Parts: sequence; C-alpha cells; structure tokens
Amino acid sequence: MRYPAMLERLLPIGLLLASNLFMTFAWYGHLRFPNAPLGWVILISWGIALLEYSLMVPANRIGHLVYSAPQLKGMQEVITLLIFAGFSAGYLGQPLKWNHWAGFALIAVAAWLIFWE
Repeated sequence: MRYPAMLERLLPIGLLLASNLFMTFAWYGHLRFPNAPLGWVILISWGIALLEYSLMVPANRIGHLVYSAPQLKGMQEVITLLIFAGFSAGYLGQPLKWNHWAGFALIAVAAWLIFWE
C-alpha cells in the first residue's frame, strides 16, 4: 500500500517516536519501583513492549517504502537516545552528564553517516 510521499517520510518518524517512548518505559520505567516483584515487572514490561511492537512494525514497514533498513535503524537509534535522555532526566531524575552526551553525539554522527550518499 502506498501513502502520500510526505506521509511516507514523516509517519515512520512519528511511529518510531511513539514506539520508543513505550519501549523506554518497558525497559526502564520499573527502576522507580525497586521493591516491585520482579515477576510482575516482567509481565508489565512485556505488555508495554507489545504496544511498542504494534508501532515499530508499521513504522518499519511504511518507512521501508522510502528509507533503507540501515537508515531506519540509524533513525531509530537517534530517536531512542533522545527519548531516553528526556526519560532519564524527567522520569528517573538522573540527568545525563557531559560524557553521556558526548557518547550519544558520536552515535548521532554514526547515524548521519548512514544517510550520507
């Protein structure tokens, strides 16, 4: 199925943003609740991850109409880092330090190279 050109370029980005928000909560949200039983944490995280996959799969399917698989992966990594930076500072109360930002910047440069023709 084809979509309007602008939608094919932007919809995957929006879906990747939403899916990464869910996945960040699935992976790290429980850290605010260290006394929660691990079994419950795993089940809740799996439920959240199901929502993430429900967004990630269409993001990649639609995105592959205009982006290569390596480009989609590079985009996803940068989005993950941006979501995580906000999550770490805002939800966990652990703002990133200079070395974290420097490491993330190197990953962003790597993603930029993926898009360079």
